[in-house]
Amino acid sequence: MSEIDSSPRTVTLPWIARPGARAWRCGPAPAEVRAFHATLPGYAPTPLTELPVLASELDVGRVFVKDESCRLGLPAFKALGASWAVHRILAERAASGARPGPLTLVTATDGNHGRAVARVAALLGQHAHVFVPRGVHPRAVSAIAAERARVTEVAGPYDEAVRAAAEAARSADAILVQDTAWPGYERIPGWIVEGYSTLCAEIDEQLTAEGVAGGPGLVVVPVGVGSLAQAVVTHYRSGPAGSAPALLSVEPRAAACVLESLRRGAPVGITTGHTSMAGLNCGTPSSIAWPHLRQGLDAAVAVPDSEAARAAASLAGLGVSSGPCGAAGLAGLRAALTGAGGEERRKALGLDASSVVVLLSTEGAAANPHSAQETGG
Repeated sequence: MSEIDSSPRTVTLPWIARPGARAWRCGPAPAEVRAFHATLPGYAPTPLTELPVLASELDVGRVFVKDESCRLGLPAFKALGASWAVHRILAERAASGARPGPLTLVTATDGNHGRAVARVAALLGQHAHVFVPRGVHPRAVSAIAAERARVTEVAGPYDEAVRAAAEAARSADAILVQDTAWPGYERIPGWIVEGYSTLCAEIDEQLTAEGVAGGPGLVVVPVGVGSLAQAVVTHYRSGPAGSAPALLSVEPRAAACVLESLRRGAPVGITTGHTSMAGLNCGTPSSIAWPHLRQGLDAAVAVPDSEAARAAASLAGLGVSSGPCGAAGLAGLRAALTGAGGEERRKALGLDASSVVVLLSTEGAAANPHSAQETGG
């Protein structure tokens, strides 16, 4: 597969486009995931909000934002994956005749996933132990603790917190519920990815209700380790040939592990820096996500914190609550379609003045307490 690689040496925007991604196909997510979520207390589809102002600004037909600022009572989408994975874990445990009694669900988090695991644990009578890396805002840490989880703060980055959580999960009556995978630990992260498929199924139904029967032309997804992006790729690359949208991933410039992996053609770990997009501050792609990202993403872009903050302010002004991670999608779309090389990037994404774009706003402002003063470039 050929690639168009606009490196920072020639163009200031970190960007890579991958012709042919829309032709790649994979198997679908299990159909029963959506039915399971519908049984949970408080389940309802999150809003898909049309924002004509953004369509006009970006010279496309229609722009919709999938607003995950209140998902099952939490300010981010992560409860979809955590709930399905824990459901599968407990069902298998019961079927195996394992000794009854509560488990300790152990995980590492930049904020949202850990809080979701803690909420699910409390709901189901389990315990939770959450490892938090440096850079997560103290109020986000407090929110996890408020879910009755034990919280351990780690002095290092996200990858070190994951290693600490994996070590802690080796104790009796504990299990790791991590949303990134590596060789030898892939089944539970796979269940988490399956859980995210409900979000995409909702978008299909909501777009149809809005008169967009053919689906979107572009879906823009913020990326950390790539688990949500894997779910998005799975959904849109498991349909019939000829109907797939373009898929664009967006990362912080300080933590663009997927973009760098795509550039090198193999998954790599990078040293991350500080970013207000705390939930995307990850240095290594998930091992099960990587094959899907490698084959199924049309393009990847990285944006500075300042642009994520500007995008969050724009969305707030249009009535959508979004933290820096959630607003990264809009920041990435703006970066891709404007400035030097914008027309070439628009062509690579297959966009024109009639295209329908869906932005995934993965968290509300309440999920990430970083203030505007903390979001410098």
